[in-house]
Amino acid sequence: MPLPPPNLDDRSFQDIVDETKRLIPRFTPEWTNHNVSDPGVALIELFAWMSEMVLFRVNQVPDKLLVHFLNLVGIEQFPPTVARADLTFWLSAPAEQSVHVPAGTQVSTVGTAETDAVVFATVDEAVVSAPRLRAVHTCRAGQEQTTDGWDDLTYPGSSLTAFTSVPLAPGDATYLGFAEPLAGLVVRLSVAATAEGVGVDPLNPPLAWEVWGGEAWLPVRVHVDTTGGLNRDGDVVLRVPAAHEPLTLGGEAAHWLRARLLHPVPGQPTYQASPRIRSLSAHAVGVTVPAEHAQAMARESLGRSVGVPAQSFRLSAAPVARRREGEEVRVIDHTGVTEWTEVEDFAASGPTDRHVVWDSASGEVRFGPRVRHPDGTVRQHGAIPPDGAEVVVTGYRHGGGAVGNVGAGTLTALRSTVPFVSSVENLAPATGGVDGESVEEAKVRGPLSLRTGERAVTARDYERLTRETSVEVARARCLPARGTGAVRVLVVPQVRTSPLTHRIDDYALDRRLYEQIAAVLDERRPVGVAVEVGTPYYQGASVAALVRALPGRPAALVSQRVSDAVARFVNPLTGGPDGTGWPFDTDLSAVTVAQLVESVEGVERVEEMVLFEYDLRTGRRLGVGRDALRLDPHSLFLSAKHQVVVR
Repeated sequence: MPLPPPNLDDRSFQDIVDETKRLIPRFTPEWTNHNVSDPGVALIELFAWMSEMVLFRVNQVPDKLLVHFLNLVGIEQFPPTVARADLTFWLSAPAEQSVHVPAGTQVSTVGTAETDAVVFATVDEAVVSAPRLRAVHTCRAGQEQTTDGWDDLTYPGSSLTAFTSVPLAPGDATYLGFAEPLAGLVVRLSVAATAEGVGVDPLNPPLAWEVWGGEAWLPVRVHVDTTGGLNRDGDVVLRVPAAHEPLTLGGEAAHWLRARLLHPVPGQPTYQASPRIRSLSAHAVGVTVPAEHAQAMARESLGRSVGVPAQSFRLSAAPVARRREGEEVRVIDHTGVTEWTEVEDFAASGPTDRHVVWDSASGEVRFGPRVRHPDGTVRQHGAIPPDGAEVVVTGYRHGGGAVGNVGAGTLTALRSTVPFVSSVENLAPATGGVDGESVEEAKVRGPLSLRTGERAVTARDYERLTRETSVEVARARCLPARGTGAVRVLVVPQVRTSPLTHRIDDYALDRRLYEQIAAVLDERRPVGVAVEVGTPYYQGASVAALVRALPGRPAALVSQRVSDAVARFVNPLTGGPDGTGWPFDTDLSAVTVAQLVESVEGVERVEEMVLFEYDLRTGRRLGVGRDALRLDPHSLFLSAKHQVVVR
């Protein structure tokens, strides 16, 4: 199917003739014969025919020329971004010696007859080695002093009391100190325990596993727990995050992993007594490595310089992912090899600066032009590679797009052989893949960018630049920081799971995303303006409702529908009247929620409705029920546990 050509001027032959005849009385009123036989009218029709031919050719301007027009004013299309995922490599047996997973290891989805396989490659090299447990400590809630429990755990016939407060208090913890960091590893703790911690639900124990990340304790995901909360013999398989730093506890410096007793949520049973651990050993059974939807390309020669300004070379594959360390342009001549620095443009480049512009969308590598100024002087922006010099790139990565946003558990085909690795999978969906910007989208964005010159001046500028920084930014809010005179930018990251399962930890700002946003805003802020990047304060909102169901409607079904509707409505991403996220500076009223509930299928009427503030960390309601919850300018509502009674 051919693409429809752009219609820049829709005037036809007859339109031009009629328009010209209407101008005759204004410029030559003495011309009164407008018949077809008149020589002047014949000339009008001749020039109309020629004009129609010109308009026809103008209307054939392809999108490629439109792209060049945009480039002339400094508007370049955004290249596609690569999707990222964490790949977990499972070992065939616990590591007894170092196991290496090289950078660039390829893993893909299983291709079908209709779809091609989506290939991911690991970003960094990972090394799996056997963990060495060398210290064990226990600590009571609210105390900083720890107690050495090494002898209790290792001496034959003895056992370690995991939580030492009497009675047990949330915050009690057992600390396991390792000689080397466990960052990125999948660790299996083989536990021999005595069932002393009675009363707890073995499928839902009030335990949190954490590691020290350098500034705070970071949560560790529990993959499997067959110990029933350290209450019986079994294994606890933990996925340790990528950060694990040393810390000194009780005079011992080690890399600490701790099991902390939590305050039970409503309806969750807790321990009546502390579990006792007779023995514990740690084994590395896997490793989690970041990967991206991009194909690594080897060193490539782009051609030879002819010694003139504004040279350009094109890579064999495009688009190109954002460059990493070691991916650069080099020029090789008789004097040796020189490295050239990539810049966004040549505006600040001098005649001796080895600068190059690398267009990610087209894969084009450009060298500096020579510009003539009004006074007649000519200035070279960026150095010129010597005549005959070879231009090479040391490597790059090709790929990206929304096709890389594959679901959890789909990256299972290991395309590169890795010794001692039996299988691989992505336990979470891949995110971040976005298709490249189309010409139509660039035409809409262009005028908006030109109005501010890509500078952050107004609050809307800060918000727009923040949203354009990464696809992982869902919302942005700019407001003055209190008491400092600085600008505060609040970022709501993208969360692609169901809003019914959103928790406060899902809205934490990733360090990589934080650094990316901070770098963009720092480059575009006015001189003397400080910028603070953070997240909103998420205020929990809990609804207690008494509703009456229509006859014949199951009460449990109606209750679930009401809870789901409220959870979607009171949400930073899907909430609010228009479903695009709860608005800033907008309070939550019981009347608004009641109107929402009454629209739920199966609800006859709402008999009672009250709202509670909710502590999202402790899982408790705060204060008494209210008719409305107020929202601070720097806050957003996040749905908490709701209670719906159906009659």
